[in-house]
Amino acid sequence: MIRRLLRLIPPGTIAVGAGLGLLGLASYVHLAVAGHSLTEADYNSLSVLWSIVFTLGIGVFMPIEQEIARVVAARHSQGLPPGPVLARGVAVAAAVLAALVLAITAGRHLIADKLFDGDATMVTVLVGALAAMAVAYATRGVLSGLQLFPWYGTQLGIDGGLRIAMVALLGLTGVSSPVWYGVVFVAAPLVSVLLTLPPVLRAVGAGPPVAWATLLRGLGLLTASSLLSQVVVNIGVINVKLLAPSDTAAAGALLSALVLVRIPLFVFGSLQASLLPGLATTATTGDRAGFHSLLRRALGIVTALGLTGALGAVLVGPWLVRALFDAPGVLGHGDFAWLAAATLAYLWAMVLGQALLALDRHRAQAIAWTVGVAALVAVTLIPAPVTLRVELAYAVGSVIVAATMAVLLRGGVRRPTTPTRPLTDAVTPAVSGGIR
Repeated sequence: MIRRLLRLIPPGTIAVGAGLGLLGLASYVHLAVAGHSLTEADYNSLSVLWSIVFTLGIGVFMPIEQEIARVVAARHSQGLPPGPVLARGVAVAAAVLAALVLAITAGRHLIADKLFDGDATMVTVLVGALAAMAVAYATRGVLSGLQLFPWYGTQLGIDGGLRIAMVALLGLTGVSSPVWYGVVFVAAPLVSVLLTLPPVLRAVGAGPPVAWATLLRGLGLLTASSLLSQVVVNIGVINVKLLAPSDTAAAGALLSALVLVRIPLFVFGSLQASLLPGLATTATTGDRAGFHSLLRRALGIVTALGLTGALGAVLVGPWLVRALFDAPGVLGHGDFAWLAAATLAYLWAMVLGQALLALDRHRAQAIAWTVGVAALVAVTLIPAPVTLRVELAYAVGSVIVAATMAVLLRGGVRRPTTPTRPLTDAVTPAVSGGIR
């Protein structure tokens, strides 16, 4: 019976899921140790760093991983080595990283003053963390494209395991500087890449070059959607810091609460690995009934996940963030209710977004996220307490994205105009919530 169930799971789901599970656990340990070791102001700074790193890192480098995986998988099916794809992918990642570094360097003092209480060292850590993510996502693209999922999961697991070990050491030795807790974002991914580089190097090989157009064709829209989705889910912490700079507790407390209410997003990651291929298959064959049936089931599952998580978050969330993260008691049950409702809507958006991708409607997905971010900005600017504003913005933005996607999907199921992407594209973006 167990073997039959395992055969139904897409290849690599267990290996990648195990690595993601450890990486997710590392997030909770990281924040828990930091919360008990840092002052409110320093935990605030770490929370802002955390949000920027994962908004930008996941937003701009995960699409590069997906495109590398797509092209590597296509070449691998033709017996061609991935070396030329990796070379072009690394060049793209380096160019994107260089643009980010130039922008951050140009605004170094302003960023330090507005977001890190004048600590310019945190800006240096930010640059290092983004560089580490660029390297990690590029190599994961090759591992995924070659279907080396055990190695892919191993890289994620090493990253998570090292984070746990490093923050535990920092806590045990009494380190109380947010800089060192930020350095974990730099060291752990880089070491995980080094330890899982051998299979990438063995497979590189030579071969005919890959055209730039092949790699860049869908990257713009994919990056826009990815970055905007991370803005919706992560920008609240940064906005609290910008709108209430004198409040030394709010940003840290909000991040702690978000980590708890977004547990269903981690669970959704394991479902996402099989959702896109299933939707893509029914869309490609023109099976309207199958497409809508799978979409309804997926929406039902994430609704159940979201409601279950919401119930727990509203009931025990205020107590749990104090117990786990030593977060200040500035958020009540109502705050958790808004955050949980926002996460449920975000889950709907993730499922509906997969449906649009299965139909090869990348532009429609990008439009939906753009409309949602516009709504988020509008709500953030209303006259109301800052914390309530960012909670409402997360909720309204997520609802608008999901509603826009639902409207765009009402046109019906049409066969994609271009071949749908391989399974590897569905497996790699498993952590959609941005908290890693």
